Amino acid sequence: MAKFELKLPKMGESVAEATITSWLKEVGDTIEMDEPVLEIATDKVDSEVPSEVDGVLVEKLFSVDDVVQVDQVIAVIEIEGKEDSEAADINEEEQHQEEEAIELVEETIAVAKEAVAPVVSNGEHFYSPLVRNIAKQEGINQQELDAISGSGKDGRVTKNDILGYIENGRATGQKSITPNTETPVVRSKSVEKPQTVSAPVVSSGEDEIMQMTRMGKIIAHHMVESVQTSAHVQSFIEADVTKIWNWRKQVKDGFMKREGENLTFTPIFLEAVAKALRDFPMMNISLQGDTIVKKKNINLGMAAALPDGNLIVPVIKNADQLNLVGMTKQVNDLANRARINKLKPDDIQGGTYTVTNVGTFGSIMGTPIINQPQVGILALGAIRKVPAVIETPEGDFIGIRYKMFLSHSYDHRVVNGALGGQFVKGVKDYLEAWDSDREI
Repeated sequence: MAKFELKLPKMGESVAEATITSWLKEVGDTIEMDEPVLEIATDKVDSEVPSEVDGVLVEKLFSVDDVVQVDQVIAVIEIEGKEDSEAADINEEEQHQEEEAIELVEETIAVAKEAVAPVVSNGEHFYSPLVRNIAKQEGINQQELDAISGSGKDGRVTKNDILGYIENGRATGQKSITPNTETPVVRSKSVEKPQTVSAPVVSSGEDEIMQMTRMGKIIAHHMVESVQTSAHVQSFIEADVTKIWNWRKQVKDGFMKREGENLTFTPIFLEAVAKALRDFPMMNISLQGDTIVKKKNINLGMAAALPDGNLIVPVIKNADQLNLVGMTKQVNDLANRARINKLKPDDIQGGTYTVTNVGTFGSIMGTPIINQPQVGILALGAIRKVPAVIETPEGDFIGIRYKMFLSHSYDHRVVNGALGGQFVKGVKDYLEAWDSDREI
């Protein structure tokens, strides 16, 4: 009998590791191809790892709550047929080289800090790309990192180990720090300041003390990191969407009967954003150090609310190539799967620009935080029925119109006010030029 090594699959360019949350199969269980074997959680999304073969699970190499690196073997499945040793065994050096490549893609923009020699893996210690990246950002040198006691497999230093070391006061010279696995540290990219110990939370007996959720902690970290990375500036513009309001009212029932989909305003607005990005390609970029990466594809992130109140941003790939029917189906599918926690890691990867609908909660405008490493995000305000001046060849008059504010946040390091303003006006122009006789 041959043995197949089930590895943690690649889950997007910015995901280097995952935490095992539960095993769905036990040793001795029969497994079919594509059947889920275990559940994992990443900094982005929860997911399942399916089997690539038919067989019997003979070994589990990690336990629940263990942190596993991408491409690490997590289980062994016994299959029928001749064993392919080349496919079953990967040279450790090649694996390390691949992890180095992941690290290069995972690097984010960092503000200048004290020069510290980069830490590396050596004969006694292996450090994941994520751990080395945190050490680099926090100015931790090789000797200091080697002194941290690791709680991972074979004594490896995990993300929680190094964050706990930082949180508990690295300047004290302690050689072994017990990691704090409850509260992650928000890593500042500004010039380092002396470490301070936070006072314990004291309750008067009437206050309710609640721990942040894992997703809440991740979002909080990303939001702080984005504000510290990008120079946020905003442009606002008001759009008259009366034509769109009336058109949708006329066609939505027929659309539901024909396509079985609810036609919301979101796909209409995303279509306009995709067209504007095609007109202004320098909004469809990312910044890596001093290098601007101009994206070939227009992949729109769509902020979606989760049942616990948090947000996640699934991505519509090649949005400019979709017609309105295709856009609607993509929007509804991603939003529905987000609500029931069924998004896959690939569903939230590769976004080049993000749209968030603050009008859902009644806000008329907002100042959204950029979704790194993108350089812009558009907030859609609530659609309001308001009195407005209407210009006609016969003269001006007051009428009732449906209007909304578009709030555009962009990274002023690479997007100047002219481009930021022209882009959001481009979105407005597409919305106001809507064809009231359009067929779908």
